[in-house]
Amino acid sequence: MRMDEDKNIRIYDENNFYVDLAVNIFSVLADATRIRIILILKEEGEISVGEIAERLSKSQTAISQHLAKMRLSKLVRTRREGTTIYYSLMNEHAYNLVAQAIFQGEHINDKKPTHHINDN
Repeated sequence: MRMDEDKNIRIYDENNFYVDLAVNIFSVLADATRIRIILILKEEGEISVGEIAERLSKSQTAISQHLAKMRLSKLVRTRREGTTIYYSLMNEHAYNLVAQAIFQGEHINDKKPTHHINDN
């Protein structure tokens, strides 16, 4: 998160649709396979459905269904090359949400979270 990014966060009333969009994003991210897909996309940049399926030991059909939900929520984008579809992250925000959730998990589980090892 950029230093000035949190200054742009506002308290939203019940009529603001950004809160509903955030709920949708968290709902889409509430799946271990989708979290793993985001981590793979962050690492690889762009990767095909078949390669993701192979890395996760899941069927291409299952991975395609997950990616379709992620695409509808604008978390990933596609590029077609012949008959192969490649996926990449739409932007850094989905990965940042996942990273922060993993860091929070480290705080819950570890006495000294891995992401704080080099802190003084």
